[in-house]
Amino acid sequence: MQKMECKICSGEAKTIYDCQFDINYYCCPSCDFIFIDELKIISPEKEKESYSLHNNTPDNEGYVNMFRDFIEKSVAPYQKRIKTALDFGCGPGPVLAALLKEKGFQVDIYDKYFAPEKVYQNKKYDLITATEVMEHLKDPLKTLKLLKEHLNTNGILAIMTLFHPQDEEKFKDWWYRRDLTHISFYTPKTFEFIAKQLGMKVLMSDEKRECVLG
Repeated sequence: MQKMECKICSGEAKTIYDCQFDINYYCCPSCDFIFIDELKIISPEKEKESYSLHNNTPDNEGYVNMFRDFIEKSVAPYQKRIKTALDFGCGPGPVLAALLKEKGFQVDIYDKYFAPEKVYQNKKYDLITATEVMEHLKDPLKTLKLLKEHLNTNGILAIMTLFHPQDEEKFKDWWYRRDLTHISFYTPKTFEFIAKQLGMKVLMSDEKRECVLG
């Protein structure tokens, strides 16, 4: 079977073939990172169109509660060190940014499609959030290195992305990967490797979808 170099740890990744959709995924046995064959990545135009169909607004109670839970678990324990924040990948409706402002933080937003001005340039933050972002990144380590550059000393990076099942058959049946904009998948072990690459530590992981690097 074809093998690829892992984008996180440079280890040798094995192939997981999805015959239903004719897609190759590459899974690294060292760090658990899984990434899609780049030939199957959809165009930016289709990606933006897909995002626009999501009901990610303040009127979506479930969506708002998801972020309230995220703040409670991944932000609140560190709030004494936080004054400034960047919501990286805020989406069409920056709900998380609004909730962080309610906490008294000064919040900037950035999104590739919906808030494309790079307001973070020449700035540093106490907190950077990347919620439902990591699964869309073609080169996640490159993006995280950029975000690290914009963290203050003792700043934290709070991440939310659903961790993948480690069993190959369960991964093939996993609903989360069927979103065509989802191209990269992680486990807590992956973020241990990422933290080491960034010179950071994993401060918290809920083993399901959230982790904090600092």
